[in-house]
Amino acid sequence: MESDRQSTDPADLTGARILVVDDNLQNLELMQAYLEALGCSIETAADGVEAMQVIESSPPDLVLLDVMMPRMSGFEVCRKIKADPVSRDVVVIMVTALNEVADFERAVECGTNDFIAKPVNKHELLTRVKSLLQLRLLKRQFDQIGGSDLQPSAADVHGLHDRGDRIVPPPPPDDPPESSAPAS
Repeated sequence: MESDRQSTDPADLTGARILVVDDNLQNLELMQAYLEALGCSIETAADGVEAMQVIESSPPDLVLLDVMMPRMSGFEVCRKIKADPVSRDVVVIMVTALNEVADFERAVECGTNDFIAKPVNKHELLTRVKSLLQLRLLKRQFDQIGGSDLQPSAADVHGLHDRGDRIVPPPPPDDPPESSAPAS
């Protein structure tokens, strides 16, 4: 019964898998040490080619991806992850020392979900990873129950009005409609 609770608790990340990709061993070890607090399974790769081998054999839930690497850049890895139907839902967080607007635009075009600047701040890393992993795991649960196939019917939404931050049913037919014209 305990395992059932863990599998449906969005705060429980023990079943999540993270891949950390960086060509700098010190960066890999530092991020891995920070992430151990989440209780996730953590794998590492030293470059983009190695990362793609791991992802193609078994896609993780989240990839922390250095941008500037030999053999294959983080941009190219991200593009390949998002182009593959098997891995396109994997969350990608680019970890970069780049700070030009064009670099961020390029990363967005490749499909990244978020950015973290180097040097990595432990609290920022953990907060972003935890938040995005929870969303990923909830989406997976939703897809497993067939939720992605659910669409509201016309009867479900007919007559609903948007009033800012809430959807409310229309007034009963015998009530006069609200007027937006000022009173004379």
